[in-house]
Amino acid sequence: MKSTNQPYRLEIPSSRKNIHLVEKFFQGVNETFHLPEEKLHALLVSVTEAVNNGIIHGNMNDVTKHVTVTCSKKGKTLTVKVHDEGEGFTPESIANPLQEENLLNTGGRGVFLMKAFMHSVTYNKQGNEVTMVMKL
Repeated sequence: MKSTNQPYRLEIPSSRKNIHLVEKFFQGVNETFHLPEEKLHALLVSVTEAVNNGIIHGNMNDVTKHVTVTCSKKGKTLTVKVHDEGEGFTPESIANPLQEENLLNTGGRGVFLMKAFMHSVTYNKQGNEVTMVMKL
């Protein structure tokens, strides 16, 4: 059995059909972490959104590119990183989905949900890796 502070890792080809692997991965991870149901749900929503963004916007659905998820727990802090092989983006360029002109948009809520469910959401300089921290 892994220690809870060792990182768990999942690497998937950039196809939306692989999204189900994220839930399966975290169900396995949770056998060690024992997160409460509401924390696990928030984690799954946040990470699924980040992986989806990596597949669609980062790697442009290119199955030769991968999205990598790492997860570790230290004390009462859970840290998840989602990395894609894309060129990255500027997080400030994401429109606020709560503004009236964006309310009817069919996309653009993933980053909003990640920020709502996680304690912090930060990006690397290139913009192709998100680090999400959840306080337990």
